[in-house]
Amino acid sequence: MASMQEPCLLENGNVKLLSKEMRHGRTAHNMSSSSLRKKSDLTLVSKLRCGLLRNLLTNLQEVILGTKLSVLFPAIALAIAAKCYGFGRPWVFALSLLGLTPLAERVSFLTEQIAYYTGPTVGGLLNATCGNATELIIAIFALSQQKIEVVKYSLLGSVLSNLLLVLGTSLFCGGIANVGKEQKYDRKQADVNILLLLLGLLCHMLPLLFRIAGASTAITALPTLQLSRASSIVMLLAYVAYIFFQLVTHRQLFEAPQESEDGDDDVPEEVPVIGFWSGIIWLVGMTAVIALLSEYVVGTIEDASDSWGLSVSFISIILLPIVGNAAEHAGAIIFAFKNKLDISLGVALGSATQISMFVVPLCVIVAWIMGIKMDLNFNLLETGTLALAIIATAFTLQDGTSHYLKGLALLLCYVVIGACFFVLKTPLSHGNVTNFGIKAAPGIVLAA
Repeated sequence: MASMQEPCLLENGNVKLLSKEMRHGRTAHNMSSSSLRKKSDLTLVSKLRCGLLRNLLTNLQEVILGTKLSVLFPAIALAIAAKCYGFGRPWVFALSLLGLTPLAERVSFLTEQIAYYTGPTVGGLLNATCGNATELIIAIFALSQQKIEVVKYSLLGSVLSNLLLVLGTSLFCGGIANVGKEQKYDRKQADVNILLLLLGLLCHMLPLLFRIAGASTAITALPTLQLSRASSIVMLLAYVAYIFFQLVTHRQLFEAPQESEDGDDDVPEEVPVIGFWSGIIWLVGMTAVIALLSEYVVGTIEDASDSWGLSVSFISIILLPIVGNAAEHAGAIIFAFKNKLDISLGVALGSATQISMFVVPLCVIVAWIMGIKMDLNFNLLETGTLALAIIATAFTLQDGTSHYLKGLALLLCYVVIGACFFVLKTPLSHGNVTNFGIKAAPGIVLAA
């Protein structure tokens, strides 16, 4: 029988067979997110006679309770209550961060569910645009409140976190867990991502060097902004080419390796558990909640900084990426334990590339539309740490093999960078001039 040979979905009483085209092509991000999911027991729900109620409860069980992070969902209600009843703003910030953690994982789950019906190409496009939805939404709300430094810090922190913390932890844990085994991975995907990260670094360094080489900030401010906007358009074009390369011409490089039939209970079945329109509605709802919590985070970050005695740069660069991407990071580490480094590298490098080549230039363009002067000059210290992180990652991945010492080295790089921003107490309103030691000529007023 066909139902015994092909995976199928029972929806509204109709059996729908899933073609091979709908089942293949799972990316590293999909595989990473699936490691945090758990199977739902629908025995009681299936006994309900009312079809509408049965579908509703099934969706609630799969979307809300179908993740190991479901214990963090109450933080969303607590954050809203804390905001409405005027609790301490640092509490609103902390609870909002915790609430964003399961939401980011659920967005990945819903995009994968929708991809079962649209095919791997459209699903890949969804993942390419929604994979870092949390960072993008936080950045847009920060832009709307004229907090450009928070935008730059948070996006820089996401790239550093993926390259050093996630990748370093994955290589270290994988090396310790498989110390007697040879650890190899395919360098082709890593080479593509490193190349794009270097292109993004070039686009960050040119406005910085342009500003340093200029006689004064007042003279170079406008050309730097124009150069940043032009570079952002180039970066977005490069990202579109990267997506075409990933989904059409060289898809095989980015597909997660197929699981062996060894009876591993942790391997999820490639069968959708909710309907197409249910997935769309849930995705819209989750995005709305992410937007609400992102507004809370942006609005209370300075209060949390004052209350906790931590600089805004440290909170934005270190804490925001760690908490916001905890689910994705945990998935990468879990697969590293299983000696599946291709998946771990795909998550860490893919997310870093998406932030650097898509989210950052998109924020510059959105700020341009909003009439806000955001450029790609992330200042000397921030750009220097980004450059060193990319170079360290490139050298680490150059030979296609791994061991725990490589991961430890990347982790220690992240610790040193975190310590740097921990002791840095630069206020949000700082200008680029103070970082370079540039003095204005007599009679010239330096613009902030």
